[in-house]
Amino acid sequence: MSVSLILACLWVLVATAIALMPRRFHVPGAAVLTVAAIPLLGYVTWQHGALVGVLALAGAASILRWPLRHLFLRLQRLAGRQG
Repeated sequence: MSVSLILACLWVLVATAIALMPRRFHVPGAAVLTVAAIPLLGYVTWQHGALVGVLALAGAASILRWPLRHLFLRLQRLAGRQG
């Protein structure tokens, strides 16, 4: 298994550990996971191609679905104020 896939598996294990922690750790944990996921997804895509990269993106989005939903709603509210 390549280094990028090992790191992606470690990212999933950390995400699972954060999900099992008390609720007060969820928001900072989601922020750290999001920041770590961006270069990691690029690395996976670079090593294995676009298909595996899109699969990794779908997996990360399924784990971070609530933070992504809140980000999407916040961006919609900001766009509504400007437009």
